Amino acid sequence: MRKIDVDLEGENYSLRAKVFRALEEDILNGKLQPGDSLIETKLSDELGVSRTPIREAIRQLELEGLVKAVPNKGAVVLGVSAQDIQDIYVIRMMIEGLAARWAAEKINDDEIEQLKETVELSEFYTNKNDMQRLQELDSKFHELIYEACKSKPLRQVLTMFHHHIKRARGASFATPGRAKKTLEEHKAILKAIIDRDGERAEKLTYEHIKNANINLAKQKKSEIKK
Repeated sequence: MRKIDVDLEGENYSLRAKVFRALEEDILNGKLQPGDSLIETKLSDELGVSRTPIREAIRQLELEGLVKAVPNKGAVVLGVSAQDIQDIYVIRMMIEGLAARWAAEKINDDEIEQLKETVELSEFYTNKNDMQRLQELDSKFHELIYEACKSKPLRQVLTMFHHHIKRARGASFATPGRAKKTLEEHKAILKAIIDRDGERAEKLTYEHIKNANINLAKQKKSEIKK
């Protein structure tokens, strides 16, 4: 755990958001394990903030299903289970194509340029085999499509899902050959969006998420055999 860089002149909501992001990150990267208790006084000391933003952040984590209030024990970490990850991939297969379809129909020129730049940088870092930078760009590519679809509900759901499986995505992404395959798939999706071909963008995105899910399943089987 680390102290949060707090702007003392900022609004309390901003502070709560920083606390939420810090706790969410520690849950998603495994620093906070399922079953761990979130003790307000302890977190307040560790993060260097008052208990109020801690309490508010824990409520938001509960709404997202990452923690659970347990009688006489307080907030307990649930985390993201293997079944949660599988469910998220299946749901993404069903709805993320819709975001790509709507993006193809509603995207503006500035958003297209941002997508192009992201893919170009992805190609550069694929050649350098820089996995950390590639994972960041992968997240950006999808988030740009969520924004471009111009649907607040769809964007919120997909952003949360995409973030919750960040650890699994990272593990899958690092498997041999997946980064290059992802780049090819992103290029195809980008072209469909530039061509304003919503149907093709939707189909390609479905296949992209499906391939990522298959790759993750293969990786898990390989780990079990080891």
